[in-house]
Amino acid sequence: MEGVAVKHYDVVVIGAGPGGYVAAIKAAQQGMQVAVIEKKKIGGTCLNVGCIPSKAYLKHAEWLLTMKEAQAYGIEHIVGPIHFDQLVARKNSVVTSLQGGIHHLFKQNEIAYFEGEATLTRDKTVQVGAQRLTADKLLLATGSTPFVPPIKGIENVRYHTTDTFFDMTTLPNKLVIIGGGVIAVELAFAMAPLGVEVSVLEVAPDILGTEDVAVRTLLKKKLQELGCTVHTGITLQQVTATTVHTSVGNVDFDELLVATGRKANLALATQLGLKADRFIEVNAHYETSVAGVYAIGDAIGGYMLAHAASAEGLHAVAHMTGVNPEPLQQTLIPRCIYTTPEVASFGLSEEEARANGYDVQVSSMPFSIIGKAIATNDTEGFVKIISEKTYNEILGAVIVGAHATEMIHTIMAVKKAEGCVDELANLTFGHPSLSELTGEVANSLISQAIHG
Repeated sequence: MEGVAVKHYDVVVIGAGPGGYVAAIKAAQQGMQVAVIEKKKIGGTCLNVGCIPSKAYLKHAEWLLTMKEAQAYGIEHIVGPIHFDQLVARKNSVVTSLQGGIHHLFKQNEIAYFEGEATLTRDKTVQVGAQRLTADKLLLATGSTPFVPPIKGIENVRYHTTDTFFDMTTLPNKLVIIGGGVIAVELAFAMAPLGVEVSVLEVAPDILGTEDVAVRTLLKKKLQELGCTVHTGITLQQVTATTVHTSVGNVDFDELLVATGRKANLALATQLGLKADRFIEVNAHYETSVAGVYAIGDAIGGYMLAHAASAEGLHAVAHMTGVNPEPLQQTLIPRCIYTTPEVASFGLSEEEARANGYDVQVSSMPFSIIGKAIATNDTEGFVKIISEKTYNEILGAVIVGAHATEMIHTIMAVKKAEGCVDELANLTFGHPSLSELTGEVANSLISQAIHG
């Protein structure tokens, strides 16, 4: 475009999700001139239609479950009508507040922010609207979009993906969720306590196929206790206006959510001629096949998690500044499910550890032996630690229970500091606390637990 001034930056980040915006701030803190381009809303999928709104809805469900629990123990109360529009408004206020926080950080760090869709040329020129940018380094944090499988009739039916689910302002009577992954299960837990009749349809043999078998069993049981119908290992035959036709019968709905995974956004990778198949190919420092062009987050596959994208972004920026950081340890990225009870895990499973040649030892103990859990009625779940016998090295862990997504970091921190089960066992845990169970499990691996 003739006559248009070209602005040059040290780094142009495309995508303002948790990978892109965190990387941009770190680059600015390192003294770089930084620009960020986002075609939708600042904060990306996580903030706007993923992690944050789903946690807001799960909190609403928790309030109702807590009231039901209180009723069972002598606190009488009456639950009136649920004004779903007010819950949606709360969710929107949470999202807006966090969006404002990112804008503030960009301003504080003098990061130029452009809203619009970027196009690229192979000389790393970026066009966004009428503005043309050039950069020494490019960081693609372009994320992913919902994957919708080719189900017969789906193209003729009004349905939601996670991109539109949180736009609903009326609580459905019957919600069918196609998919049994993390987001599908979380949203089932969020909707059922509000009185929604939820059906989860999964073509795989089980829900949450990448999780520990005990986790799958417990969460499926909890879904059923909430009144959800869970069908696994089924065939989806056809979708019509208000019905999903399956191999186990017809399931009616007034709202349909398709939550069957996500696919990487590769349009900009194609424009740049980057090596990519289903995902953009990168090296250990997240640099692509074109020097000076980096990619992180959902666009490169691996763990499609917000905190993984942030860690990758920080690593990529360090490499841009000439540092040669140690590759990220995938076994130290936590995996969290915010159901009731929560699930958190990291590292190798028992099967993976054995397949890697370790002489594996495992200990698992229930929260029902812990005083704090009994006092607070949080006895569901367990702590499991996977270790090896020679050096008592921690290989992985699974926690299911209240506050599991917070508790997991104690075990991770010990492993990160190159500690073993022994160090974990020798920690003094506060009493009464749920974390005491971590110490009990660690002690059971090296000697004898007090309460085991």
